Amino acid sequence: MRGQRVIITEFVLVRHGQARCNVEGVVGGPRTCTGLTDLGRAQVQAAADRLAIEHAVAPFTALYTGPRLRLVETGDILSAALRLTTSVAAGLDGPVHGDADGRPWHEVKTAADGGPHAHPDQPWARGSDTWNGYLQRAGGFLRDLIKEHEGGRLVFAAHGETILALHTLLLALRPGLQAGFTVDHGSITRWQHHVNRLGQRRWLLDRHNDTAHLDNLPKRGCGG
Repeated sequence: MRGQRVIITEFVLVRHGQARCNVEGVVGGPRTCTGLTDLGRAQVQAAADRLAIEHAVAPFTALYTGPRLRLVETGDILSAALRLTTSVAAGLDGPVHGDADGRPWHEVKTAADGGPHAHPDQPWARGSDTWNGYLQRAGGFLRDLIKEHEGGRLVFAAHGETILALHTLLLALRPGLQAGFTVDHGSITRWQHHVNRLGQRRWLLDRHNDTAHLDNLPKRGCGG
C-alpha cells in the first residue's frame, strides 16, 4: 500500500523536553517559564540525533518554534543538530494562562474545577484562553502553515498543546471531546500528507508520541 502513495508534505513535531515548571508543578506561561532541565535537554538531544540521521538522507526544509523559553531552547538544540535556521512564530506558543501564569497547577485546577480541558468553553483563570478558543486559534495558524509549506518537510519544537491542536485540525475532532492523547516530553509525532495513484489526497498520522529514542534516559514525567 505504501508504494502506491507519495508524500507531499510532512510535519514532524518534537515536544519540548522536561522543563523546570513541569518539575515544580507550576504553570509555565510566557512570564514565568524558566526553560529546560538537564533531563529535558538530554531528551531533546536524543530526538535531534535521531532526526539528524533522517535529515542526512531526506533533508527537512524548515524548523519552527514558539517564543516560550522552553521551546526556544528546544529549537536551539534541533537547529544545531539539523543545521537549520529556527523560525520563531507567535502562533506556535501555548495557551494564554492569564493570572494562572506562575501559580501551582493544583491551585489553578482546584479553583477552575479541573484543567483546561474539563470545561472547554470556560477560562481556567482570569484572562486565560478557553480550551476550545485555543484550539481554534492554534488550528488556524497551523492550517495557514500547511498551505504555505506544501511540499515541505517541517520540524517543530512544540508544546504538547500544539500537537493536540494539529490532531484536532487534521482529524476533524469535535469541540469539547472528552478524550485526548498522551504527549511525552521529547517525543516525536509525525503527520504526512499523501497522494495516491488516483490523485486523492489524505493526511495520515504516521506516528504519535514516539519515544523509542528516550529508552536509555531516566524515567520521564509528562505533566505541563
